[in-house]
Amino acid sequence: MRLTEFWRRMDGRFGAAYARSYAADQVLATLGGRTVQQALEDGDDVKSVWRAVCEAVDAPAAER
Repeated sequence: MRLTEFWRRMDGRFGAAYARSYAADQVLATLGGRTVQQALEDGDDVKSVWRAVCEAVDAPAAER
């Protein structure tokens, strides 16, 4: 998954404004106690970060 696709999905899930806030502020245990933004900046696989977000918000299978 490309980063542009990741942000398109984040915007679709949370809305354009809240997606960036969620990424910057929400600490996820599945990302090792880091935020989405930190995981992306650290070079984590984008698809893995997306899966962590989906798990955290209990997204339906169709979104994963």
